[in-house]
Parts: sequence; structure tokens; C-alpha cells
Amino acid sequence: MKVVDAIAEIMKREGVEFLSTYPTTPIIDAAAAAGIRPVLCRQERVGVGIADGFSRTTNGRRLGVFAMQYGPGAENAFSGVATAYSDSVPMLVLPLGHQRDRAQVFPLFSSAKTYASVTKWVETLNQPEQVNEVMRRAFNLIKMGRPGPVMVEIPADVAVAEVGDLALAYKAVKATQPAGNPRDIEAAARVLVQAKRPVIHAGQGVLYAEASEELLELAELLQAPVMTTLEGKSAFPEDHPLALGTGGGGVMSGPVHHFLPLADVLFGVGCSFTKHGMATGIPAGKTIIHATNDERDLNKNYQADYPILGDAKLVLRQLVDAVKDAAGRQPRDAGAAAEVQQAKATWLKEWMPKLTSDEVPITPYRVIWDFMHAIDPRDAIVTHDSGSPRNQLVPFYSATAPRGYMGWGKSHALGTGLGLIMGAKLAAPDKFCVNFMGDAAFGMTGLDFETAVRCGIPISTIVLNNSAMAIERHALVVSHDRYRTRDIGGNYADMARAMGGQAERVTRPADIAGAIGRARKVNEGGQAFLLEFITSEEIAFSHRRAL
Repeated sequence: MKVVDAIAEIMKREGVEFLSTYPTTPIIDAAAAAGIRPVLCRQERVGVGIADGFSRTTNGRRLGVFAMQYGPGAENAFSGVATAYSDSVPMLVLPLGHQRDRAQVFPLFSSAKTYASVTKWVETLNQPEQVNEVMRRAFNLIKMGRPGPVMVEIPADVAVAEVGDLALAYKAVKATQPAGNPRDIEAAARVLVQAKRPVIHAGQGVLYAEASEELLELAELLQAPVMTTLEGKSAFPEDHPLALGTGGGGVMSGPVHHFLPLADVLFGVGCSFTKHGMATGIPAGKTIIHATNDERDLNKNYQADYPILGDAKLVLRQLVDAVKDAAGRQPRDAGAAAEVQQAKATWLKEWMPKLTSDEVPITPYRVIWDFMHAIDPRDAIVTHDSGSPRNQLVPFYSATAPRGYMGWGKSHALGTGLGLIMGAKLAAPDKFCVNFMGDAAFGMTGLDFETAVRCGIPISTIVLNNSAMAIERHALVVSHDRYRTRDIGGNYADMARAMGGQAERVTRPADIAGAIGRARKVNEGGQAFLLEFITSEEIAFSHRRAL
């Protein structure tokens, strides 16, 4: 047994099903021999995205893994790993390293040195006989605490070294989670019960802890409206009367914009409360309860009046019990739900002319509105790309089931959504998996649509093609006037067909719903589909400003 065979055996014992990879490393054949399916993409950062999307969809219970060669392969994967790190995605990354006798020679690229800033942990497997303990450390760090990518660099000479049957002694790592300190829970419960206008601010920690049921129970018990972060979207059902929608990506729904300034107590759970361009700012003067599994997030950008360190599911269950004890039998005022619905109705009335517009070129909001009414969100997994598609989709799309939506973006490289949705489809083959991207994003990673075709991953890609870098309009004024720098172009439906997929180009609003239905049928038949909508340069966004 060689080291790569041992690693493959260890991954199999840890339940790994797929190996996303490109272009060559001995771990590929070793994984295949062990019964782990390799999925070869066309570029490294899309491959990282596939592993990322797989892990997100399964809440890390089934793990995404990406492997690449040393040098250019490791270099090209960086932005994908950076995205996974910023969004706290648990995954294993296995770069091949230069052989040990030359690894330190300039200018050879070292993954161990370079990736330290964008991984939860990175380690080089320098001694073949340490393969078990190094891999055990990796899986331990992946499974516990704040999620994040973990990297093990495998020098080329170590990869093929003989280690006998060492891996046969490996046992899968068992995960554990901490609950909140009981005194902290009791204090927070009293504050929540006494609050006049509490708001719950739910992040993706709720999703990773699979705590949506507990979140729903606490919200109903308190009659507290719930907003989600960009990454936490779908943690709370957005068709619920207490759902405010999402604040993130630099935009927010109307109900979030209405309720957040008025809140007296803000309970953040499974979130980092990071001041960031993709996060909603917290207005001053709030009493903040902050529950997270990472002590580095507490008091980071905002003062936590009531900090709680613990797993979101366990903390929420503790709070449900403590709130019941603190509140007694006195029911909460149910007026918040009516106020939420009024705020939502007022907001949607303002936006309805765009959401239902018959204008040509098609407004992206009409595409989103018709898409929402053509599918059942419980049967779908939807993600966006960065830029305009994210800003347009996030406030309006109603995610009603956990992981029915993948929001991302603290590190937001164009083109990321395509890999994420392929990973989601591998994890949930029964779901209608759709990514929205702009024409600029297609230019970054669009050729990996062929990966979906070749590997039999039946996704639907929606390209909003306005033939322009519209969101950069404010930054490219003189250069565009003189040299047309914002203009981009292409017939992406033709490109998709040339890559072996099925595709349609849609120019009329009346054809949107029918095209989406046809895409779904093609996906159900096992084929990838690309829908290209010719859209306007729409850059009006919902409440695109900090509170």
C-alpha cells in the first residue's frame, strides 16, 4: 500500500463519496480504486467549488474533497479555497507537493506556506508513516468547531512511498459539540422574554448545526421576527409569517430594512457579526445576544452584551427551555407577524412593476419572479453568482427549506456559483439545481458547463445576458465613453450546445416560465441545460445601503 492508497482508504472510512479534481495527481487513481468517484473539472477553482457545494448541501455530514497537482494546479485553486474559508465551509483539500529534496527551492510554489491564510489548518505530510495521524488531525479539525477548509499537502515522493497496511488500523473521527454555559443561557433568556421588539439574526451556523427546527420553535415562542445572513439564507423558512428575509450581499429585503432599526434586542445565532461589504450593518443602540461556536467572533466588531459560546442546535434548544421557564404561561403578543406581513406587502408593492414588467430587453427581476412561480422551492437548490445576480436574487427569492438556497460571498470571485451548484447536484440528485450567473461570470468559468455535461451532472444554468458590465457603470465612465470598456458579448446558448448540453435563448418575458419548465424536464432526463435570458442593464437593488 502506497501513501495515496492509504489516504484513499482513510477517506473511504470517513465516508467520502466523490473526489473533485484536476488535472493530475496519483490520488485520483488511488481514490477510484477504492470506490471513490473522481469528477474531473476543467479548472481548479471550479473543482474546489464542486467540493464546496457538496459540503454545504450536506452540512458537512458528507464531505467534499478536492485534489490537484503541485505548481500551477495548486496556484489556480487559491480563490476557490479562499471562498470556502471566508464562508466557513468544511472540506478537505489535497494538493500534491514538490518532492522533499527540492520543495524549498525558489521559485517552487509551497501550498503549506501559501494557503495558511485561507485554511483552518494546513499541514505537509513529510513522513509516510505519519499518514494516519496527519489525516486524523485533518478530519478532526474538519468535523469540529467552526467549519472551514483543511489542507494536507502531499509531497510527490511521499505520495508513492510504501507504507504497508498502515491505513487498515484507521478509525473514523467522532465529532462532538459544546453546549452553552447554563448561566449565560438563563441571562439571555430573561433578556429575550423582557424585550419589546426582539429580532433574531440567523447565520449559516444554524444550517451546519441542522438547527432550523429549534430556531423556528424559539421564534414562535418569542413571536420574534427572524432575518438571515447571506450565508444563512434558508435557515428559517421565508414563507413563515415571522420571516423578514435576508440582509446580505450589500442588499436587504424590505422587512429587514423596516425591523432592524426598531429592534431593542438582537439575538445573533450561528453568525459572526462581521463588518463586511456582504453583511448587513447593525445599527447602534441594540442589546446584543451573540451565540457562536467560535470565540474569535465574540466582541469582534460589535459589543456582545450576552455572549454564548456553543453549538447552534444545542444553544437554541437550551434557550427554548429557558424561555419557557422565564415566560411562564403568559403568551407573547402576536402583533409582530402582522407587522412583518404589512412591511412585506408594502415592499413588494413598490417592486411589483419591475417584478412583473413586460419590457424588452427583459428585466432580471421578471426572470426571478417567474422562476419563483414556476418551481416549488422545497424541491430546488438555488444559488447565485456575485455582482448583479446576487443583489437581484437574494432579497426576493423565497427559500423555504434548509439548504434550498446557497448564499455566498464574503470572498466573491466571479463564476463561483457554477461549481457550487454541480456539487449540490452530486449531493442531492433529486433536487432541481439551478445557478444564476451574469455574462461576466460566464466568461470566468462558463466552459465548465461542459464538466456538467461530460460527468452527467444535470444542472440548469441561467445566464442573465445584458452584454455589459452593468454594475461597474459608475467606475468605468471615461474609458467606456472612449473605448467601450464595459461592453462584453456572446451567444452563450450556442456555446452550451457546442459543449454537448441543451440550451435556449429567451428574449421575450412571456417565454420565461415555459423555458424554465423545459429546463427542468431536461434535467430530470439526466442532461444539463443552459437558459440564456437577454436582459436589460438593471442595476437598481433593494435597499442597497448600510443601516
